[in-house]
Amino acid sequence: MARLDVTETFNSIMFPGHMHTKDSLNYATNFKFQDTDTVIVTYPKSGTTWMQEIITLVLGKGDPTIAQTQPNWARAPWLEQYYCADVLKASTGPRIITTHLPYQLLEPALQHSKAKVIYIARNLKDVSVSYYHFHKMANFLPDPGTFSDFLNDFLKGAVHYGSWFDHVKGWTGHAKDIQNFLYITYEEMCQDLHGSVQKVSRFLQCPLTEDELILAQKHCSFNSMKENTMVNYTLIPQEIMDHSKGKFMRTGKVGDWKNTFTEEQSRLVDDMYSSQMTDSSLLFKWECPEKTL
Repeated sequence: MARLDVTETFNSIMFPGHMHTKDSLNYATNFKFQDTDTVIVTYPKSGTTWMQEIITLVLGKGDPTIAQTQPNWARAPWLEQYYCADVLKASTGPRIITTHLPYQLLEPALQHSKAKVIYIARNLKDVSVSYYHFHKMANFLPDPGTFSDFLNDFLKGAVHYGSWFDHVKGWTGHAKDIQNFLYITYEEMCQDLHGSVQKVSRFLQCPLTEDELILAQKHCSFNSMKENTMVNYTLIPQEIMDHSKGKFMRTGKVGDWKNTFTEEQSRLVDDMYSSQMTDSSLLFKWECPEKTL
């Protein structure tokens, strides 16, 4: 399925036509969740791949075999992408499902469900930079132009998958309406990976011994994932994702936005954040000491 230049619009939100169709999006919004499902929810470039890896390793008690032999899209498929139904039909055991959809599109499907939902959020300055670089290498996304152009579109929500503000506020604002909900931030995972893996294992009711926890942490570190072809997207053909234009996994750091933003752009985002998030109690770390995962 190519459709690299196709954009699907669904509920006024744009999606890449390469992996999304009207049928696949309708399938997602009418999905029948099982109580044993674990659902990873993120806005793009917010730690999706990382959480897929953490959950895989937690459920495997730290054993990296599945993480190193099965592509992440096969073990934790995106609900709204066209291939998901076939993957889930062939799956055995508890399902891991990934989605970038906003809350309002999945609310009806999640009602009365006991599925475990993990929402990962990341500060919007780092998200915007990471998403910009992803646009430059992903041939199924529009040419982003300059970073200034992209940032303006991003802040208006005029990008694929819609508004970061709406996505984050939508999911976290309805956390109380979801029976089993865990909120965690990319920054928290950066600063305390050990504690974050432990938090996920407790939420999934899959306790790990200290040795298993250390093993899981080792294999879901940024450096480990960067070298793992099952998660670094080097398996994707060049015409779809051009790795000569950048790396899918670039830095794994908090505060990398400072290498791209001008002072004026930083103030613009600060002002926009203040006005858009007045009704939210969420706090984000914009930077932290240099640290590799």
